[in-house]
Amino acid sequence: MTQVKNIQDSLKPIVALCKRRGFIYPGSEIYGGFANTYSFGPYGAQLKKNIKDLWWQTFVQKRRDMVGLDGPILLHPKAWAASGHLEGFNDAMIDCKACKSRFRCDHLIEEELKQSADGLSLEEMTHLVHSKKVKCPKCGAQDFTNARNFNLMFSTHMSKTGSEGDVAYLRPETAQAIFLDFKNIIDTMRVRIPFGVAQIGKAFRNEITPGNFVFRVIEFEQMEIEYFIRGETWEKTFEDWLKSMHDWCKLIGLNKARIHEKEHPKEQLSHYSKRTVDIVYDFPFGTSELYGLAYRTDFDLSRHAEFSGQKIEYTDPETREKFVPHVIEPTFGVERTILALLCDAYDEQQLENGEMRTVLHLHPRVAPVKVGVFPLMKKDPLGPKAQAVFDMLQAHFTCEYDESGAIGKRYRRQDELGTPYCVTIDFDTIENDTVTLRDRDSMEQTRVAISELVATLSAKLI
Repeated sequence: MTQVKNIQDSLKPIVALCKRRGFIYPGSEIYGGFANTYSFGPYGAQLKKNIKDLWWQTFVQKRRDMVGLDGPILLHPKAWAASGHLEGFNDAMIDCKACKSRFRCDHLIEEELKQSADGLSLEEMTHLVHSKKVKCPKCGAQDFTNARNFNLMFSTHMSKTGSEGDVAYLRPETAQAIFLDFKNIIDTMRVRIPFGVAQIGKAFRNEITPGNFVFRVIEFEQMEIEYFIRGETWEKTFEDWLKSMHDWCKLIGLNKARIHEKEHPKEQLSHYSKRTVDIVYDFPFGTSELYGLAYRTDFDLSRHAEFSGQKIEYTDPETREKFVPHVIEPTFGVERTILALLCDAYDEQQLENGEMRTVLHLHPRVAPVKVGVFPLMKKDPLGPKAQAVFDMLQAHFTCEYDESGAIGKRYRRQDELGTPYCVTIDFDTIENDTVTLRDRDSMEQTRVAISELVATLSAKLI
C-alpha cells in the first residue's frame, strides 16, 4: 500500500467529502445558498456532539473546580456597553469603489502586499492600500475607500415598534453571560476560588469577509471557560491552562506537529487582556488560530459592577476578605475543531491493486460512527445473525448497519466516514460464532468471538 497524500493543498476535497457523506451542507441550498451559513448533516452533527460531550466530560465532569452554565444568547444591551463590545468590537472595513466588494483591510494588506497589518491604525492601513496601489481581488481596480471601523455584532429589536430604544444584540461571545451570573453562582453553589464556569453555546459575528469553509462563519459555537482566581496567581494558572489546552488537542487526536503557540504582542492585545496566547494550527490555507487563552484581569467583573451599580465580589469563607476575582479564559471553537480534525484525518491512499480509497483517520473518541456491521449476504441465515450482532453492539456504541452492495464498497463507505472498525458476519459465524473485525487504518482483519466482541471493541475505542 502506497500513501499518496497526507495533507491537501486545498480544502476542496474535504468540502466535497463533507457534502457527499453528510457531514456539512451549504446553508439554504434550495434557495441558491445563503453565504457563509452551513448545516451539519447527520454525521457532522454526531461528530459535533462527540466533541462537545468529550469537552464537557474533560473540563467539567472530571474536575472538582468547575461548574457549568447555559446562558442566554440575548443579554441586556448595557452588558455590551460594559464589556466594551459596543465601542471596541470592530474590524477595519474597506470597499472597492468599482465593484462594491467589501474586504477586511488588514486581510487585504496581508494577502495582497504579503505584510502584517497588526497594530496599524485606520489611517496607516488606508495609506498603505492607496500608496501601494493595491488591486481589488475581485475586479482588479485600484480604487478603494478609506478604511473605517465596522462593528461585528448583529442587532435585533425586542418589540414590534422597532424603535432605537429596543435594540438588542446577538452575543458575539459566550463569556459575558458567565460574568452576569457570577453572583448567582457564588450564592447558590459551594464554589471557592479558584474555580471555573464552563459554557457551550452559539455566538454570532457579522464578519466582513468570512470564508475558508467553516473556519470563519457568522454563526458558530464556542466551548468557553471563565476561570476565577486571585490576581497574584495568574501566571501559574495561565501556564496550567495552556498545558490543559495542549492536552485536549492530544485527546482528540490532532497532529502535534501542526500545532503551535502564538503570543500576542502587547500592542495587539484586546482591551481586556493582559496576556493572550493563541494555539494555532497548520490548515491547508495557512497557519491560523484554533483556540485562544487570555488573562482578562478583573476587567469584566469590575465593569459590570460599575455599569449595573451592583457589588460583584467574592468573599473568602475563611478570612472574610472581599475582592474582585481575576479571570483566565480558555476558548475553544467547535467549528474550527471540526475543520482541524477533518484536515488532519483526510487521506487518499493507493492500494496494491491500484484502487484509490479515501479515508478519515478520525480518533475513535470523536468518530461519528464507531462500528459498522455487515452481513456478507442479505439472505438467511446471515441477515438475521448480523441484525442480532448489530442490536447487541448498538447498546454500547454508535453503530451503522449496511447490507447494500459488495463488501468492499461497504468498507469504503465506512472509511470515508472515519468508522474505526467494521464487523462482518459470514458463513464461519454460523459455524463457530465468530466474526471478522476489520481495522480502518491498517485494513487488517481478525476473527473475534461474538461473546468477546463488546469487550474487544471497548478496549480499542478508548
